Amino acid sequence: MSDYDLVVIGAGSGGVRAARIAAGLGARVAILEDRYLGGTCVNVGCVPKKLYVYGSSFSETFLDARGYGWKTPEVAFDWPTLRDNKINEIKRLNVVYDKLLVSSGAELISGRGKIIDPHHVAVNDLMLSTDRILVATGGWPRVPDIPGIELTMTSNEIFDLDTLPNRILVVGGGYIAVEFAGIFAGLGVETILSYRGPHILKEFDREIAGQLAVEMEARGIDVRLDHRLLGFSRSDGRIHVKHAGEDDLDVDAVLMAVGRVPNTLELGLENTDVRTRSDGTIQVLKNFQTNEPSIYAVGDVTGTIALTPVALAEGMALAHHLFQDKPEALVDYGSIPTTIFSQPNIGTIGMSEEDVLADGRTARVYVSRFKPMKNVLSGRQEQSIFKLIVDDQSDRILGLHILAPDAGEILQGFAVAIKAGATKAIFDSTIGIHPTSAEELVTMREPTRVLG
Repeated sequence: MSDYDLVVIGAGSGGVRAARIAAGLGARVAILEDRYLGGTCVNVGCVPKKLYVYGSSFSETFLDARGYGWKTPEVAFDWPTLRDNKINEIKRLNVVYDKLLVSSGAELISGRGKIIDPHHVAVNDLMLSTDRILVATGGWPRVPDIPGIELTMTSNEIFDLDTLPNRILVVGGGYIAVEFAGIFAGLGVETILSYRGPHILKEFDREIAGQLAVEMEARGIDVRLDHRLLGFSRSDGRIHVKHAGEDDLDVDAVLMAVGRVPNTLELGLENTDVRTRSDGTIQVLKNFQTNEPSIYAVGDVTGTIALTPVALAEGMALAHHLFQDKPEALVDYGSIPTTIFSQPNIGTIGMSEEDVLADGRTARVYVSRFKPMKNVLSGRQEQSIFKLIVDDQSDRILGLHILAPDAGEILQGFAVAIKAGATKAIFDSTIGIHPTSAEELVTMREPTRVLG
């Protein structure tokens, strides 16, 4: 008889959810973690990032208040206060995760698990035997092979800087790079965003992403597109950036935010029949099972949609499948909403205009561009965009995209409607809440353009 019914490697979102549910259903579960409880999201991702977004946004709030009659005195920002308060909150969440696992009956073991064969996992000086293994080790920042890369940081290190840099280079065009550029600029750091491609957020609706670039520039961020980096070197205590541009570029810090890779180093996959793709992600078949029948995988390590709620859903579905006799571990990947915590936020669900055109559909596009009401008195020239893409035959909403403050909060409710199959006619028949920005989504009557 095996020691365990399930050994989970990785105590991030998907792994913890699977372990808790499985243990609660009576399974003998061990979960292994060599870094920190809660994984990337809790420790070096969603949670601390949003706390820093909140912290950085106060600089605008102080300025905006003047237009509303507030006589704001000279304000100063103290980096150690924000950093240390964040650290304390993460420690609190680590304890919460520990208690959740213990109360569920799962056994938590600190250490890096290595798969020895399809039914054995080594951790520290222990050899665990198990009926099944779940790999939920998530992702890891990608570090490109260019000269001087050792002088740079990734999102793993950037949260806990001893001192705030005066000038920073953020490299990348995805959501992590965009979010951190906004954070540092809001905290008063001279910020340069470097991206090798012609458009930031290339996987998102082009109109929305393009306007965000404009808003970033308006906030003082130097956005450099089609920008080629050649390497880094030390120069008078700073980092000299070798690049294809003509100007000398010296900064105090460099954040490399150029994507993530699966965290499978020294995991022991080579001791099994588990198959990986060219990018290193683990191939899963039906019910998250790999080509090795006793080994399963969920979350970012599988190359599916890299979102915490998706990993949670996968972990829960798998636990119910394995230990509650559910024939299929079902997760609906259609119409998943997501938010980029840029400044302003982007909220998006469904198809972009580019998706519609690539798919050969005919669709009506409704776009509303306006200055948020809050900015009328503050004097800020920021522009919001609310956008609906509607299938011309069925009238169903194919995509909804927002660039606006609190876009994520607005999107969540509309995502339920879209998931339920709402049509433009239903949106039109819904009475708006006035005055709000969100009412734009139920008051747009004439299409801006037609695709296809």
